[in-house]
Amino acid sequence: MNFENFLIQVAERTLENGGTASKPATGTFLPPRDVWSFPKYPSKTAILPPTVDLIIELRNFIIQNEVYLNENDCWLGTWIHPQTREFYLDIAMGVDGLDDAKETAKRISIEDGRKIVAIFNARQNKTVFLWED
Repeated sequence: MNFENFLIQVAERTLENGGTASKPATGTFLPPRDVWSFPKYPSKTAILPPTVDLIIELRNFIIQNEVYLNENDCWLGTWIHPQTREFYLDIAMGVDGLDDAKETAKRISIEDGRKIVAIFNARQNKTVFLWED
């Protein structure tokens, strides 16, 4: 699959399913796994209004973050916030176990200076919000 077709597929699957997990370097989509996913680098997350051209934003995000997206434990994560409908484009990672994932995500939020809104488990199709405020 060429890069432009990959971008179209990511955009379509994000809109259809509420999010995706993929490796842009290979153009492959990851199967749903029983891990809790969240941004490894929250300060690099793009939070975009639902009116953007998602394909253009995906292209820009992938090009800008190629080095991070190619790390072994990372992938491109897309997510649509269920309340705001905003698009989130992340350099995602995953952690087994809900408690460990919540603890890790909160620690990374503090270290990186930007709160991670939620963690997501694709196999369980479940979102857990991390903060009360």
